[in-house]
Amino acid sequence: MGGFARTTDRPVLLAVAHGSRNPAGVAATRELLERVRVLRPELDVRCCFLDLAAPSLPEALARLADGEPAVLVPLLLGTGYHLRVDIPGALAAARLPHVRLAPSLGPDPLLAAVLADRLAGSGRPPGAGPVVLAAAGSSDPAAAADTRRTARLLAARLGDGRPVVPAYLSAARPTPHEAVEALHAAGHRRVAVATYLLGPGFFADRAAATPARWTSDPLGTHDALARLVAERYDRACGVPVHEVRECGAPACGVAVYGAPACGIPACGIPACGAPACGVAVYDGRLPDGGARWSEPAVARG
Repeated sequence: MGGFARTTDRPVLLAVAHGSRNPAGVAATRELLERVRVLRPELDVRCCFLDLAAPSLPEALARLADGEPAVLVPLLLGTGYHLRVDIPGALAAARLPHVRLAPSLGPDPLLAAVLADRLAGSGRPPGAGPVVLAAAGSSDPAAAADTRRTARLLAARLGDGRPVVPAYLSAARPTPHEAVEALHAAGHRRVAVATYLLGPGFFADRAAATPARWTSDPLGTHDALARLVAERYDRACGVPVHEVRECGAPACGVAVYGAPACGIPACGIPACGAPACGVAVYDGRLPDGGARWSEPAVARG
């Protein structure tokens, strides 16, 4: 599918987030988008919510000028009902052919890098013990698969040989509390929880209520997250993308993304999330110049 026609004005970047009853959660979304504005000052960046906060997605779509092109960027960490049903349904009801839907934020190696950074900020030393990845959870099997892939990417990013166990705050099991207790029962005492949520709120409070020794903050307003939002926008604007390229190892698909559109520098992004791949991968977007990772073996913590 081709990109938008070239115009004087770039398409609006309309970000859609879950929403929260917690004002701090809504504020975190707005602060993240302010970082996107700083990163990409040429863009008109707007915000809306799926529920519990205003403006709603239908309201934001109705505010677009007649024929105004826009890219809807879901601030979602994987596939689920919102991405497959709610958002496409709202777009169909609005009848706006000039609005394009970008991919969700995850899974992505940049998210693994942010998770690792947040874990370090929690006080967990490298190699301390297993990590429980606390995701929101969904009854959608594709969402669970996305969470498992993120767990593999985080384990590879940490590179300390410790397992990363997916857990779910709703709709699926194990819960983070159950996962931490199971690791304790298996003899692992120095367990950490990586909070795989965008901001504070009910789920983040639940993630922090486990008996783990360390619990990281939500992803929040990390600069790498702002870059990922901008990248998703660029891809929807017509970035040339080679979706999957085999890296030479059995059962290993390595996604390679092309140079971003809209005038930002090219970035090579090999991103390996295949189980039992064992192949080093490289992400040139990361501030460390691109770490080389490999799928780690499970070790006892």
